[in-house]
Amino acid sequence: MKNLTLSVLFVCALMSSLFLNSGRLLADDRVYLDITSPEARKINIAVPWFADKGSQDQALGKELADTLGAALQFHGIISIVPAKTYGGSQTAEWKGLGIDYVVLSQYSVSGDSLSLELRLLDVTSGGILMGKALNGSLAQKDEMLFKFCDSIIKELTGEQGIASSQIVFVSLNNKVKEAFSTDILGHHFRQITRHKNLVISPRFTPNGVFLCYTSYHTGNQNLYITDLRQSQTTRVLSNRKGMNMAPAWAPDGRTMIVTLSFEGNPDLYLLNSQGEILDKLTNGEGVNVSATYSPDGRQIVFVSDRTGKPNLYLMDLATKRVQRLTFTGSENAEPSWNPKEDLIVYSSLTAGLYQICTIKPVPNSSPTFVTKDLMNNENPSWSPDGNQIVFSKRVGGIYKIYVILKNGTFERQLFAYPGSQSYARWARVQ
Repeated sequence: MKNLTLSVLFVCALMSSLFLNSGRLLADDRVYLDITSPEARKINIAVPWFADKGSQDQALGKELADTLGAALQFHGIISIVPAKTYGGSQTAEWKGLGIDYVVLSQYSVSGDSLSLELRLLDVTSGGILMGKALNGSLAQKDEMLFKFCDSIIKELTGEQGIASSQIVFVSLNNKVKEAFSTDILGHHFRQITRHKNLVISPRFTPNGVFLCYTSYHTGNQNLYITDLRQSQTTRVLSNRKGMNMAPAWAPDGRTMIVTLSFEGNPDLYLLNSQGEILDKLTNGEGVNVSATYSPDGRQIVFVSDRTGKPNLYLMDLATKRVQRLTFTGSENAEPSWNPKEDLIVYSSLTAGLYQICTIKPVPNSSPTFVTKDLMNNENPSWSPDGNQIVFSKRVGGIYKIYVILKNGTFERQLFAYPGSQSYARWARVQ
């Protein structure tokens, strides 16, 4: 990462060979917090204002603490105790305040450079669970804080956090749709496409380094891929006549499944990373779109109207055997396979409104409604850790990007941005 160096200040030394004062288990035997249980109590964490080693100016220290606190709280398992409760001080009676963990931090600024020293204190034991020293530019302060946030989440749950992930979406302004990306807090937006036309269905490659999407700017629905690194170069993946849409990348990143209609019917085709056809997966049984891979790459779920209305179907890629998954709702579309488990999220038209549902990818499964409000909720996709769902909600005649935990709690708008937003997708960038 350019101009950003990471060095471990504390490597859980107190836990590597000895029990902590409270008799905690060794790191290898640690029982991580269960973040999937709906009954689980949120973890109370205090993030006092960062201490400035060079002066008494608290403005930046407060900003750093607020950003780290917001990133931690974003994961849905943490409650940040307001700094006003203890005056922002790094010394307080934490146990009396019902706080489980405290982040104790210092910073120093030299020109455009920022240095951070951060530690995670376990209030019960009084021991330091982990710590890092981070150095970078002032412009990279969020990047550094997000990385430390992800380390805290991993320390508490065993699963890497998602603060450093990126979300891509399509924004409609003045009848033009372009692809943009943002961090989880909506602090930094970046425009990816500049076709001045219609861009739809963006999809990250598995490593999060490239973005595929369909653009209409040439008059045909062509499929493109853009390098998201500094070069941001773009090339055509498929410009066959007709539809070239909605790429689903295999977990290994070597192949993808795309809807093509150059032979007449919209069917699913297996392509290599250069856009060359390797196989045809469906053969004229209705319109076939929106494939999504299982984590092991052996199966896909896709949408087909072969029985009259759009529904979800499961295909075994080795045998091409297809089974219908959804039987309720007027329409079922936009599936996304959880990256960590056998669970599909999709949108279902029920009682005249689109709602977000989940279903197991096995025959005779019943759907579970994640959203149940009186608004249209569409375009769902999973977070990289499989615990949250990003989707589009129709609000006041336009769509905005929302996020919700998979159990249907902690729903909130992700960011405020002009125009209407849809087609959000989420990835860790390697």
